[in-house]
Amino acid sequence: MLFSAADVSKCMQRVQSLKYAEEACYNGILLLKAFSSGLDIGTCNWSITSPKQNVAYISGSVFASEISTKFDYHALWGSDVIFFSDCIAADLIHKDEVDFTSPGAAAELPSNLSEEPDAGERISEFLLNHDEFADESKKLTFLCSWALKSTNAGGSVLIPISRLGLVLQLLEHLTFSLQSQALKVPIYIISSVAEELHAFLKVMPEWLCKQRQEKFHSDQGYFSFMDLIEQKRLFLFPEIYSSELLAIWEEPCIVFSPHWSLRIGPSVHLLQRWCGETDSLLIIEEGVDANLACLPFQPMAMKVLHCSFPSGMKLREAEYFLQFLNPKYVLMPEKLKQDIRWSNHSYSLIYYHESETLHIPRVKSGTDVDCKIYLDFQLCSTKMGQEDINIATANGDFSVIQGKIQLGIGHEQILRSRTTPLICMGCVDLQSLVTSLQKLGMNTRVEEVMSLHGSESTSFVHVVEPKKALLQLTSAHTIIIANDESLASVLTEAVQSILDCI
Repeated sequence: MLFSAADVSKCMQRVQSLKYAEEACYNGILLLKAFSSGLDIGTCNWSITSPKQNVAYISGSVFASEISTKFDYHALWGSDVIFFSDCIAADLIHKDEVDFTSPGAAAELPSNLSEEPDAGERISEFLLNHDEFADESKKLTFLCSWALKSTNAGGSVLIPISRLGLVLQLLEHLTFSLQSQALKVPIYIISSVAEELHAFLKVMPEWLCKQRQEKFHSDQGYFSFMDLIEQKRLFLFPEIYSSELLAIWEEPCIVFSPHWSLRIGPSVHLLQRWCGETDSLLIIEEGVDANLACLPFQPMAMKVLHCSFPSGMKLREAEYFLQFLNPKYVLMPEKLKQDIRWSNHSYSLIYYHESETLHIPRVKSGTDVDCKIYLDFQLCSTKMGQEDINIATANGDFSVIQGKIQLGIGHEQILRSRTTPLICMGCVDLQSLVTSLQKLGMNTRVEEVMSLHGSESTSFVHVVEPKKALLQLTSAHTIIIANDESLASVLTEAVQSILDCI
């Protein structure tokens, strides 16, 4: 199916952008908020609140970041259901399972930690002290050393990586490496959104980590590579065949350009140019099949480096993280089932498949309704038996606004509710009814009749004097039969005196 520009424009009008922690309401009943996941600039987790239960959607998340806002996991505390979709690193989970920065960090948290009074504080401290990017700086330094080795040998470097945060970190480390060696290798960013990215970097403090936010507000350079743009050593171009780019093109160089598949975009043309150069270098993220990606460019002489960076939390972290959130239910990808060996958790663990519908038990049995406080003093309420509950009937309008159910009752509706017929609840006790009728001066005779299957009995109370009447009692209803209207009213009041009526 082909879509016109008008179709796309109409679709985009339905898209609503949000800031972190900004509230959006869907259909009056669902409240949605986005909170930083720490993985990359703008990446987020979601809190979905409804009158029945609160759900948190956890995407790829990390607890510390060199560039982006840190993982705001405190905002998800108290969620009833955790939908955990962080399965990006599932295939690599065992390889990095025990790779903690702090020696013995995992041992400091006992398995029964959730039972201790300060469990929340200790888990939170552990997650904050656990540096997700402990070896990331070494990886970036390693990549930069290979990039400079290639350019010093006369080769060029192609980096078809699309993750914005990772691109910014590579640019930062390349800037430091070039400055430390007094090299003037040109860097090109060739992308249809390159110039928009440059403008975006100037107005994006909300998405940055605390240290870079402080630099931003103090008018300091919060990205070192921004100076390279002023020095005409870092260039931004929307397309590879730009006349301005061709006029200043110089090799060897370092190029950031999509697409990671090496099938579309400027990367295709650059690989065709450099694939036969032994001194040139291609840097791709782990997860991309290098043999398949480079197949159209064979025979290929240029070097290929795989780089892997955190794309989600480890299972060990997830275990303590879920202890901190303390949900009722946790939904995990089925592919992680064989790797999860958690114990002593208070939540129910449910595994899901893609495109599968799951039914989660309701957490809250009732529904909270907001109403104006003065209604308590105007409605005629009745206390229910021995329970500390007052019940009143009223005519009004229910509405759902910003995720809250509200009861709207006006003055006329209050007056009308006072003339509403009584509503009786409970079961009529036969002995209590007979005693009540005898106190009213009535002579009665009781008859018990069993059903054909013997599963239910019907009680008949015959009023013999002063006038004849019949009361038929079952577990579901009470029927009063009397020729005299005043006697029927007296019998009705006698039955109501035994029941809870509002």
